[in-house]
Amino acid sequence: MIDLFTPWTFKGLDLKNRVVMPPMCQYSVEKKDGIATDWHFLHYVSRAIGGAGMIIIEMTDVEPDGRITDNDLGLWSDKQIPALTRIVDECHKYGAKVAIQIAHAGRKAEDAAVPVAPSAIAFNEHYKTPRALTTEEVKAMPEKYAAAIARAVKAGFDAIELHGAHGYLIHQFQSAYTNKRTDAYGNDLAKFGVEVVQAAKSVMPADMPLIMRISAIEYVAGGYGLDHGIALAKKYKEAGVDVFHVSAGGEGPIAAAGKPGTHAAYQVPFAREIKQAVGTPVIAVGRLEDPQLANAVIGNEEADLIAVGRGMLRNPYWALQAASELHKETELPRQYRYGFPSLRH
Repeated sequence: MIDLFTPWTFKGLDLKNRVVMPPMCQYSVEKKDGIATDWHFLHYVSRAIGGAGMIIIEMTDVEPDGRITDNDLGLWSDKQIPALTRIVDECHKYGAKVAIQIAHAGRKAEDAAVPVAPSAIAFNEHYKTPRALTTEEVKAMPEKYAAAIARAVKAGFDAIELHGAHGYLIHQFQSAYTNKRTDAYGNDLAKFGVEVVQAAKSVMPADMPLIMRISAIEYVAGGYGLDHGIALAKKYKEAGVDVFHVSAGGEGPIAAAGKPGTHAAYQVPFAREIKQAVGTPVIAVGRLEDPQLANAVIGNEEADLIAVGRGMLRNPYWALQAASELHKETELPRQYRYGFPSLRH
């Protein structure tokens, strides 16, 4: 019988439990150079001390104009590697594995002078109208992802996550809502994402898992549904994705009829459907901060891993608290043993 604190192994990744801290942008690079700061170090290491099995470093961008804001992380330069290595090495001391989310914001790059996108369509009236990438520019973009991922491998990360969700560049290509191209990248909505996956795999060790965050459905009028999300996932799996981190939406203003709600576990059905249809491990997200609920999703085999976002922003020690509430055995820093008297360790 598996539960939230059952270890999980996949390829070369060994996790002590099923608790994942998902990527959440901190917008804290004050020098705007893409280099992680002491804030990032303290932020991530505290979650490692707090018992998370895996931490996914926030959206880290492949070029300066690919950032959501100029205060975001980047991996377009070797100068950005050492600060990330410092975080990874320290998290490892406390038993956490560390992944990093590699991305490009596309039309949602707020501080770019002229954002780029598949088509010249603004996110909304408050965003700049992007420039449509030429076919040659699109063909060159996967190498930018590959270069950033090669730096992440050098930095010592345990896994790589590609951001194919929430309306960022890969998502923009995979959706007819944002992709109005007439070239090959418009005729095949998965083509760009597939090429990024292939480029990523070309620079990753064979035993390093490639995770992809995907929006299973879109919440806009005319957006795609779960059938398209599953079809995309199947193509991405064939290209080399090992694990899907299943979310939804982010591509435009939410249509009332398309939003499923914000109740606890509201996105778990998407993860379950992709897991069953595609045959890959999945990470479930969406208001899963109640330990009993998170444990049930794992026990019912609806997902393999649980991402706890806002819950971990509120409480760096969420995993330790969950183990205490569930009466599960887990690693506990000796310095904190008096704070968790009921925790078996």
